[in-house]
Amino acid sequence: MDLTVMWSVHGALRRELVHLDQVTTVVNDDAGRVLARTAGWRLLKQALHAHHKAEDDVLWPALRRSLANRPKELALLEVLEAEHAVIRSVIQAIDAALADPQADPLRMGDLVDALVTGLAGHLDHEEAAAMPLIQGALTAEQWCRFSRVHARYIARHARDLLPWLLAGADETTEERLLAPLPAAARSAFTDEWLPAYLALDRWGTGRPRS
Repeated sequence: MDLTVMWSVHGALRRELVHLDQVTTVVNDDAGRVLARTAGWRLLKQALHAHHKAEDDVLWPALRRSLANRPKELALLEVLEAEHAVIRSVIQAIDAALADPQADPLRMGDLVDALVTGLAGHLDHEEAAAMPLIQGALTAEQWCRFSRVHARYIARHARDLLPWLLAGADETTEERLLAPLPAAARSAFTDEWLPAYLALDRWGTGRPRS
């Protein structure tokens, strides 16, 4: 079973968490002002929402059916879904603070720290515990359905998220993830979407970041 898309999304999320942590600890600035003016925060949220929604809508239900008689593994799925909910609530709290001119900068810093730590831990947990279950318990048909739904959710913001996902990817990974696209979309990726992404100063540092 080819888990390229899962590893690619996790790698891209980890890359962005590093940038998020760096830009929100800039001396003489506060996290709220930084995030309010960056495209990177928007892209991180869009990608994470698409990825987690596909897991919640398709992947976890399929695994739950396959693991119906394995209570320990079913409990793991409950924990992973709960981690999604916690991460979502932290993002909502950050956005609420961004919309509040009186928000405490220290509170914003604490929220960003909670997101960075919580999401990184969740990615580690999925890779250590859920990836083996996916490999061992899902059928090829179930995995293909998840992959299609995941691709559809990413495609809602394809112009932004495909270059975001594939930034720094090797040729094999890029080919695997672009192969299902129509020829017109692949041409758009190469000629328009990727150049625009590479020129984007997405974390407000005055220069593009890989």
